[in-house]
Amino acid sequence: MSESSPPTKREAPVHAPMSQFALRDGELVVGGQKLSHLAERVGRTPFYAYDRGLLKARVAALRAALPAQIQLHYAMKANPMPAVVGLVAGLVDGIDVASAGELQIALDAGADPAEISFAGPGKRDIELAQAVAAGVLVNVESARELPVLAAASQRLGLPARVAVRVNPDFELKGSGMKMGGGPKQFGVDTEQLPELLQQIGRLGLGFEGFHLFAGSQNLKPEAICEAQRKSYELALRLAEHAPAPVAFLNLGGGFGIPYFPGEQRLDLAPIAANLQDLVERAARELPQARLVIELGRYLVGEAGVYVTRIVDRKVSRGQIYLVTDGGLNHHLSASGNFGQVLRKNYPVTIGNKAGSVARETASVVGPLCTPLDLLADRMELPVAEVGDLAVVFQSGAYGRSASPQDFLGHPHCVEVLV
Repeated sequence: MSESSPPTKREAPVHAPMSQFALRDGELVVGGQKLSHLAERVGRTPFYAYDRGLLKARVAALRAALPAQIQLHYAMKANPMPAVVGLVAGLVDGIDVASAGELQIALDAGADPAEISFAGPGKRDIELAQAVAAGVLVNVESARELPVLAAASQRLGLPARVAVRVNPDFELKGSGMKMGGGPKQFGVDTEQLPELLQQIGRLGLGFEGFHLFAGSQNLKPEAICEAQRKSYELALRLAEHAPAPVAFLNLGGGFGIPYFPGEQRLDLAPIAANLQDLVERAARELPQARLVIELGRYLVGEAGVYVTRIVDRKVSRGQIYLVTDGGLNHHLSASGNFGQVLRKNYPVTIGNKAGSVARETASVVGPLCTPLDLLADRMELPVAEVGDLAVVFQSGAYGRSASPQDFLGHPHCVEVLV
């Protein structure tokens, strides 16, 4: 650029297009229904709606992209709505739960106990006994769990199935939440594994393999590939100390979805190629092992919307505020108070006017008496009035169940699968 050339204006980053939802008559379509009709069917706002067609399509796309030998597990902490779990359980190879409450939902949904795994720190003795009684695989996170499992196994006359959740000596670079590497409450440190594996053998527990989960919400395929390779190689080394051949190797997940301006959807091609390489290695080096990836938000996050009705339109010193009947009490993540360091906007629209060309800059806020109750901060939106429906996209994961619904005593929201 010459000295006389004017500086190029850098355009502000925008959200990835939410093209998974069609428009009909200018309205968003969820589960085949126009949003205004769906709101009438539900009978009240706010609500979450999950599109079963999108859930099926996401699993099918993963099946088509990844090696056939890779098994898909659903981490139901992302969305434990029973109807969603029941649908997804019939599409994937297994369910990962993180409490006895989630275990009950998975069992009620018809998930095969042989394909359920139970992870999480601080499992209570009663929860470990429930897991043994149900016949599910326990991802051991502490040596404390081992004698409890052994006692439950002896008392019930049932084998205690165990894998070891490993806290590796590396992290998933660029992940939204790092759950491995360095000091962590999750899993057993790599250096402690040889002794723990010996203890599993001494107690006669049914060792099946390893669970490695280095982090979540990652949009960098090269980082995911590196973590998968390192996880596999670590498991291969640890297998030398195991009391039985490795039959189960959970390589974790970490697949992210685009929430914020400038983010792009994850490219699966390099991940698929990397997993194919690991499948071929495992056939030689760990021939009895099933390779598993554990996904939560990637399966359900983009299939859900949060819908809340505008109850007031205010202008304060030139800024437009659209006040809705739901906020952070129902959708803590979208408010920026669930792990964000610097608050950024989720993709938001006015669902019953999503095709409108009339636009304005407005903020969408909830009804709570706190400035933290903010769903959209000065976003360009279709011009909205009282009675219109504000929609937060990317809301199928960590929404209702991850929010403080009793905060300030407002009504709880409902969920529908359509």
